[in-house]
Amino acid sequence: MSDITAKMRAMAKELLEKGEVKWVLGWEKGTFPYQSPPVCITKSTDADRLVWDDYCLNNLAIYLLDDRYGEGKIALFVKGCDSRGVQRLIQDKQFPRERVYLIGIPCPGLKDPAVAAKTAVDGQVPVAAKCQACTHRNPVVYDVLLGKPVPELEKTADRFADVQELEAMPVEERYAFWAAHYDRCIRCFACRNVCPACNCRECCFDQPVVGWLQKSVDRSQNQYYGLVRAFHVAGRCIECGECERVCPMDVPIMKLNRKVIKDINELFGPYEAGLDVEQLPPLGHFSIDDPEEFF
Repeated sequence: MSDITAKMRAMAKELLEKGEVKWVLGWEKGTFPYQSPPVCITKSTDADRLVWDDYCLNNLAIYLLDDRYGEGKIALFVKGCDSRGVQRLIQDKQFPRERVYLIGIPCPGLKDPAVAAKTAVDGQVPVAAKCQACTHRNPVVYDVLLGKPVPELEKTADRFADVQELEAMPVEERYAFWAAHYDRCIRCFACRNVCPACNCRECCFDQPVVGWLQKSVDRSQNQYYGLVRAFHVAGRCIECGECERVCPMDVPIMKLNRKVIKDINELFGPYEAGLDVEQLPPLGHFSIDDPEEFF
């Protein structure tokens, strides 16, 4: 058992026994060694279910929106991406800061369970795609920190290298690239459901009477869904990569999100969502210095 796991269990047990929180959100071991799904515990006797290992990939922030919690305080273990997700919910006024006790965990980068499922040699499992470009491995906000901070990855000039490759393609080739991917989309909405930035209590795509989205699962409707979602999280995406991780059809959703992030940075200056609740997203306020090329 890792030192962090032991500290997690001790802290969860103490918080629940003292009645300081009603719920503790963390991770537990799944059926297989490469599975560490989210878990919610309410009894101190269940604290030993909590773990911290190479497969605690799930961003826990989105679970704060579960209405089953009702009133009371929630303790939440947060990596860098989880903490940015919590900041996203707070800034969107979907969850009050005073209702959550944040327990930070420095994250060195986690492993890819999809690869682990295909190999018996754990040492050969690479870092998950969502972790490879993460530049906030330490929580950006927390009430208490477990363990020592880990070195952050340096922001490099090739952060948007994959986007630049797409931009360099001829228009027809670029369309064919996205068409091929969205032809596979089954519109399961897993990307939306797991996203801390997709936090509307009622999604426009769940309004059948209005008819924003047809029931037919075809290229045009899939592309429409993907583009609308990308614009809805524009300037608000925390780059946790959960959308792409849970996609059963391997659509490169983050490539589209990074394209929007790149454009916003070029238009409005450098901005990273979920770092500061006081700093409004570029598309969430008006400045007289905003570019006006569209006029």
